Amino acid sequence: MDSSSYSEKRDEDSDIPSRHVEIAASAVDTGAQFATGAEETIDPSEAIRIRRKIDRNILPMMCLLYLVQFMDKTTLGYAAILGMKYEAHLTTDQYNWLGTIFYLSYLVFEYPQNLALQRFPVGKWMSINIFVWSVALCSHAACKSFGGLFAARFILGICEGSITAGFMIVSSMFYTRKEQTLRVGYWFLMNGTAQIILAFVAYGSLNITKVCFWLFFPDSPTNAWFLTPKERALAVNRIKSNQTGVENKHFKKEQMIEVFLEPKTWLFFIFSIVDNIPNSLTNQGTIIITSFGFTTLQTTLLGCVSGVIEIATIWSGVEISSRIPNSRAYVGAVYFLPSLLGVFLVNLLPWSDQVGLLFSVWLGTIQITAFVMSLAWVSATTAGHTKKVTMNAVMLCGYCIGNAVGPFMWQEKYKPRNHVPWIVIGVCYVVSIILLMIIRAYLANENRRRDVEPLDTTYDDVYTELMGSDGVMEKVKVEKEFLDLTDVQNRQFRYVL
Repeated sequence: MDSSSYSEKRDEDSDIPSRHVEIAASAVDTGAQFATGAEETIDPSEAIRIRRKIDRNILPMMCLLYLVQFMDKTTLGYAAILGMKYEAHLTTDQYNWLGTIFYLSYLVFEYPQNLALQRFPVGKWMSINIFVWSVALCSHAACKSFGGLFAARFILGICEGSITAGFMIVSSMFYTRKEQTLRVGYWFLMNGTAQIILAFVAYGSLNITKVCFWLFFPDSPTNAWFLTPKERALAVNRIKSNQTGVENKHFKKEQMIEVFLEPKTWLFFIFSIVDNIPNSLTNQGTIIITSFGFTTLQTTLLGCVSGVIEIATIWSGVEISSRIPNSRAYVGAVYFLPSLLGVFLVNLLPWSDQVGLLFSVWLGTIQITAFVMSLAWVSATTAGHTKKVTMNAVMLCGYCIGNAVGPFMWQEKYKPRNHVPWIVIGVCYVVSIILLMIIRAYLANENRRRDVEPLDTTYDDVYTELMGSDGVMEKVKVEKEFLDLTDVQNRQFRYVL
């Protein structure tokens, strides 16, 4: 906590301890107003009712948007086999650049997007980005050259930087750490759904999505339109055990610096890069399958199978990890094994084995589950709102770098077998497994270290002035969970594994 935002006081004429800390209201979490005076425990049935109400009102919109936003990634691959490369006179390098520029602009604007998500209402900022993004996506139809497509993809990358980051913030605001893994999995598996229905959905749905987000998507549980004032307080207290609060609109430089000094930041960052280099299969997959001898129509229909596999693997992975405590790293590592098998098979099977090669490519995509869980893992192991948005930006910058580098593996000289790209993908999978184990070991060691530390009472008696229900400012105690402390400052914070 910034030392300039609080001071130690003596108060002899009240029930407040004689020695206590006073902080500015801007320094505490927005959930503090709702947590003050609330019951310590929430009836389990009431907590479930609130969670289901939250699910009904935000999950459908999150899933719909993630479904549609994934289409602009997969359409590039489908357009390639349907004539775009010929009609726009694209070389192999230019086609690869269309995949790369999306992630480069995503990378450059990721931290500014995260800062904007902290400064402005989350739902409204995402709605503005959705509008600009929809215009850029629709403009693809008018592009007849590399330059036009390059500009459109650049704008898409800028806008999409707000979506995953925004969803990570919203998931941490509304759900417990256990629930976050499942919910992140639910909206991420829309990527697979998009692959199934891509050919049957019109892009007019983008405009519907924009309006729905502006009108109905909440900025946080403290102002969610579908919750009553009492339910808002219950929603805030329901996530108290996360020890990450809801949000704080005040940028704290010391929290940003803390991110870059932590080893776990760079471990997650490197994992995000390495795990996403193979994601170039998103745009290359249709071209690879066509090279096996399948027709354009067959390749398009086979894309549905890829979607089913992604849905099944993500759903099963997040379900397993949510049911087995502290199993995120182990479950993620297990899901890399089928993908490694796929890499071996696609390199070793005879070129005439069309079906075998096809199944090898499908096996190679199962590892997506590990990255989905890593997004929820990052949110669950980071506290302090400025630190959280900074850490999200670091994680997604790694995602961009991996996706930007990946397409350049697929050179004309490696076709048709593409042995070099597949070997690189296999190495990435092995390194990713090792990194997951290192991250888990590091966090587990930190938990053990804190278990033997003396009890830290630094933030036990912290007070601020908040407006009461009668409109009068009053001095109230702020619980540690709503002081916007980082996971390093709060020594009672324990990392999920």
